[in-house]
Amino acid sequence: MASGTDARARGAHIERLAADWLTAHGLALIASNHQVKGGELDLIMRDGETLVFIEVRHRADTRHGHPLETITATKQRRLIRAARFYLARNRLSCPCRFDALAVTGTPPALDFEWVQSAFEAF
Repeated sequence: MASGTDARARGAHIERLAADWLTAHGLALIASNHQVKGGELDLIMRDGETLVFIEVRHRADTRHGHPLETITATKQRRLIRAARFYLARNRLSCPCRFDALAVTGTPPALDFEWVQSAFEAF
């Protein structure tokens, strides 16, 4: 049981580091680890007038593939559905995009690869 908790804590830590990195690159954090019907949104940030839903994927190394390869079509549909719930619940109508942030390595030695508009939904 502890391993699931450890993995969750590690994931939350990586997401905090990712949010800090993105903030340093001009985005403003709105919410993190946001649970909605249909899924979870890792990071919700603002880039000017645009609301950005960011999927953070981490791997200690790329021996078993790049972190971005784990964002499948099914995962994209789940994220889109979660984002629509978030927008509806908050009565928001603004430009949106979906970004992906691949994080490789182990803290503090992390590499970030930010893909803006990683996939389209709206």
